[in-house]
Amino acid sequence: MNYENIIYDDEETDFNSFKKMVLNDYKLARISRETSILGRKEVLNGRAKFGIFGDGKEIPQLAMAKVFQNGDYRSGYYRDQTFMMAIGVLTVKNFFSQLYAHSDLEAEPVSSGRMMTAHFGTRFLNEDGNWKNLTQQKNSSADISSTAAQIPRLLGLAQASKIYKELKNLKKTHQMFSHNGNEVAFGTIGNAGISEGLFWETLNAASILQIPIILSIWDDEYGISVPNKYQFSKQNISDILSGFHRNKKEKGIEIIRVNGSNYIDLIKTYIKANKIARYEHVPVIIHVTNLTQPQGHSTSSSHERYKSKERLEWEKNNDGIKKFKDWILNFRFEINQNNYRQLTHVSYLDKIDIEAKEYVKNEKEKAWKAFQEPIHIIKDEVVNILYQIQDNYIEKKWIKKYLKKYIQELHNTTKNYPTKKSVFRIARKVLYLLSEVKYDSKNCILNLIKWIEKKYNEEQKNYSSHLYSISEKASVKITEVFPVYHNEKNSEVDGRIILRENFDKLLELHPDLLIFGEDVGKIGDVNQGLEGLQKKYGKIRVFDTGIRESTILGQGIGLAMRGLRPIVEIQYIDYILYALQIMSDDLACLQYRTKGGQKAPVIIRTRGHRLEGIWHSGSPMGGIINYLRGILVLVPRNMVKAAGFYNTLLSGDDPALVVECLNGYRIKEKLPKNLGLFRTPIGIVERTRKGKDITMVTYGSTWRIVNEAAKELSNINNIDSEIIDIQSLLPFDLKKDIVKSLQKTNRLLIIDEDVPGGASAYILQKILEEQNGYYYLDNPPVTITAQEHRPPYGSDGDYFSKPSVENIVEKVLKMIYDR
Repeated sequence: MNYENIIYDDEETDFNSFKKMVLNDYKLARISRETSILGRKEVLNGRAKFGIFGDGKEIPQLAMAKVFQNGDYRSGYYRDQTFMMAIGVLTVKNFFSQLYAHSDLEAEPVSSGRMMTAHFGTRFLNEDGNWKNLTQQKNSSADISSTAAQIPRLLGLAQASKIYKELKNLKKTHQMFSHNGNEVAFGTIGNAGISEGLFWETLNAASILQIPIILSIWDDEYGISVPNKYQFSKQNISDILSGFHRNKKEKGIEIIRVNGSNYIDLIKTYIKANKIARYEHVPVIIHVTNLTQPQGHSTSSSHERYKSKERLEWEKNNDGIKKFKDWILNFRFEINQNNYRQLTHVSYLDKIDIEAKEYVKNEKEKAWKAFQEPIHIIKDEVVNILYQIQDNYIEKKWIKKYLKKYIQELHNTTKNYPTKKSVFRIARKVLYLLSEVKYDSKNCILNLIKWIEKKYNEEQKNYSSHLYSISEKASVKITEVFPVYHNEKNSEVDGRIILRENFDKLLELHPDLLIFGEDVGKIGDVNQGLEGLQKKYGKIRVFDTGIRESTILGQGIGLAMRGLRPIVEIQYIDYILYALQIMSDDLACLQYRTKGGQKAPVIIRTRGHRLEGIWHSGSPMGGIINYLRGILVLVPRNMVKAAGFYNTLLSGDDPALVVECLNGYRIKEKLPKNLGLFRTPIGIVERTRKGKDITMVTYGSTWRIVNEAAKELSNINNIDSEIIDIQSLLPFDLKKDIVKSLQKTNRLLIIDEDVPGGASAYILQKILEEQNGYYYLDNPPVTITAQEHRPPYGSDGDYFSKPSVENIVEKVLKMIYDR
């Protein structure tokens, strides 16, 4: 439908088409509103755990949907249900399936029940983990709850269009991801969300980059219970943003303010914004005002608690759907001076209201029935097994009494609001009850044990799968390729040269590879690991950014979601804390929370360890590995190993963090001749020294310290140390090679630069518990770590705050001779 003709040119207007559009929009608005109303009731009556809905935002979302095209992307806010319905990627039944946390992917295709209600997304990947053709569908990146955290990735989603437009060589190879860069990235955020620094960081970057963004601010004047006067220095958001407004002299952002209940103005606004963003590549902010929140923020509170009677009355009178209905009834399409046509009559709209309510109710019940069916099936299976135990085996009356009670409890708990949890809890309680009863291989008690094991494993797949890639490109499936060296004796170079030459080769081999971050472009990073590469490959592929770690990471996520291969640089690991929230809440759980529906194989490059000073020598690995499950965490001991990791990762499709050794850029290493092709395996440890007396486990820069200590122990005390370089913290020692070393040495020493109980505790848990390493120890395991404080400045500060050769030698001597 040509919306511009309908809105702008009365002479060419097809009245019937216009009427059909308006009435369809009204019907969808009513369906969405009823979904919100019934959704809240389902939570309050106990059928669902929590509810958050898009009521009050229906009309602007209908307008936004009209300019959203195949190949476009949304990075949104958890109130966009009307928009998702309008673009045809969300049904009412889908919505309620998510509300009930239905773990069937067909019923709940966004996340298979993993994300709470109103967290939307579409599937970018096929079942095998490979990309779909994203230009032939409407795309929504997966929502997150953290306020404003959806905004950083918006940068990358939009910048990809600019890159595809400029890199013509990708036109044939990346047809599934872009059609000549004509796609727009649509963002949405609540008014209070713009208080977050992430919003301003993104806004500033978008203004500089000049990329096709349309960002809508849904302004209902509250952030949960806090009104705008406590959120902003000026209550009019448009005024606050005005400094970014473009003008004839300076580039910037187009800022448009529009009343959220004015149907025609909203459509005109989004048509205008679409032209500016899509064809001029200028970011646009649409400040949508006068919105309401009829049911309050969520089911966790009532807005009557914090809104005045006057405000509540205003919201009732200015409800968007009410205003839309009034406009429809008052609309007059003038044919000539004395003749006009109406869109419809009140009776017809009232009929739509009734039909919408009935339709939503029916779809809700279908979703509820589909959610219940598999639970009743497993309940019946358990009940049948318990009857068998009760009737055919158990003679003790007290056990029969409990069995009868549990069977009745199963019937009661699954009568109205069934959960898998209620079934499994009772099945396992029965097993505890029967723990002292003898049984043989044919016994029905064994049937219960087998049922629990089988079904529990099946359910674990529903709730615990897809943390990492399962595709054929999963990084752990990439086989090792050893570096090949020249025969010349003098082939050693600084470590930075190995990285530079390898990145050069990777940029040549992978035309979709982009490398960017602070000081990355012109000077080739602060350690010159990218020296000269911007000049060779251009500013589109190797480029500088501002000092804004969160949105550097966000750019990487968005670009990777669109089929490009970004390496983003965070200059020092100490500053990764700025980006940690985005890494944790968005990137790390992306594949998991979509159950394999989306991926963003962004590579994060940083450096840490063994430099001197509180903010440039970090090794906060304990925090990182606990926050970033879902991202590979790789800790190479030198630059050949680091380069091999980059080569492996670009052959795979997992997101990863590579921590280079800060003191390794000027250390001499041999330069491989198979640059870009040799691969360091992921999840595999390396035994770098054979020994029989003690196993010393470490990683990163500390490996050199451990090596020195091992030589000293051998030369002076004749102690034969075995050294294991972990290489990869996430995943960890997939072949369980460390325990094989313990079987020989029977002693374990872990050397780590993190704080006491940081990564060392994680390493101990992996070795002692998962690998059963404690079976082979003759001594208690020992850790040597940094002090609890950060390392102070200077070589002495480093020596007295981080593990030293002497610390290691003394600890080993104590372990061996004290015994």
